[in-house]
Amino acid sequence: MTMRPCWVEIATQSLEDNYRFLLSIAAGDAEVLATVKADAYGHSLSLCAPAAVRAGARWLGVTSVEEAVEARALCPQARILIMSGCFPGEGAAALQRRLTAVAWEPWQLDELEAAARSVGAQPGSVPIHLEIDTGMSRQGVSPDGLPAALARFTAENPLRIEGVLTHLYAADETDGRATQEQLACLDEALIRIAAAGLQPEWLSAGASATLLNGEAAALANFARRWAMKAMLRPGLSLYGVAPKFEPNEPSAVAAARQRLKPVLTWKTRVVGVRAVPAGAVVGYNGAFVATEPMRLALLPVGYADGLDRRLGNRFSLLVRGQRAPLVGRISMDLAVLDVTEIDGVRAGDEVVILGSQGAETISASDHADAAGTIPWEVFTRIGARVRRVAV
Repeated sequence: MTMRPCWVEIATQSLEDNYRFLLSIAAGDAEVLATVKADAYGHSLSLCAPAAVRAGARWLGVTSVEEAVEARALCPQARILIMSGCFPGEGAAALQRRLTAVAWEPWQLDELEAAARSVGAQPGSVPIHLEIDTGMSRQGVSPDGLPAALARFTAENPLRIEGVLTHLYAADETDGRATQEQLACLDEALIRIAAAGLQPEWLSAGASATLLNGEAAALANFARRWAMKAMLRPGLSLYGVAPKFEPNEPSAVAAARQRLKPVLTWKTRVVGVRAVPAGAVVGYNGAFVATEPMRLALLPVGYADGLDRRLGNRFSLLVRGQRAPLVGRISMDLAVLDVTEIDGVRAGDEVVILGSQGAETISASDHADAAGTIPWEVFTRIGARVRRVAV
């Protein structure tokens, strides 16, 4: 069946190249987990998880058990980390499919321990990654709650702490103060973990910003002090985009930005072109009124597809290699371009919403800047009804 002309192209080879590049700039023995949560940042888990494994990823990071089950079917041999943990009733599925859960709440540990005991799991046979709250006040065991959490891991418990995890919330701030404070807090937690007689294998901290700004080696050294191996969890850079750094971008990031390859291109086609006179209203509520005779191209894409409604009258898309302004309010399923200055635009012409056409490029950061958001949201808000196609 012919599909509505609104689609995303996923360059899986570019994703593989990005992963190999990120692995090359990680410290020698550091593990690089491929973060494919949220449907691979909107790029398609079914396309991106196998590509990451082909590139050498041994670990995949997902949000939930549901995503992990899908990832397991796609990648039977990969280690899969459930980064937001299990919910009640999900422990059995996690064990059955050899999934590794992040945990920090007592009830999460209860859920996993009960599931393990119900199948007669041997002591220490079920790995979990214990998240430590080092200052983000989101996920993780607090310093006050850590002693009680550690006391659970007796010799008889089927659970074992395979990894210790935290989230560096300001790794893109180049003064590094917040990160150093977090690492100091993490160091205190590791002192307590060692005092409890526990020896985790992995120290998981740092994402794209840590890798790209050259801090992976310092993190690896930090891990070695505790006889652990560093695990980094890049997401945005895996898809070819480097985060912005404030207040100044390190030279290492500028160089890495040139090496990363965008993975996603979002396209549509012109439905029709019409001429309108001066004074014609375009779109809902008359948010645009033609000041002169104009030629308008209708596109079958709208905010239900993820094209941010805030882009109306303030952003351009690419058609025939040129930028054409979006005019009027973006509708649920439709948008309109001003193609008055672009010769020959007709029904069927390809339009690039995000990506390159000819010498012009529209990036996720361009979308984010215009809409007052971040590239992560631009990618993940592309709707499920927009089909993803491997190229």
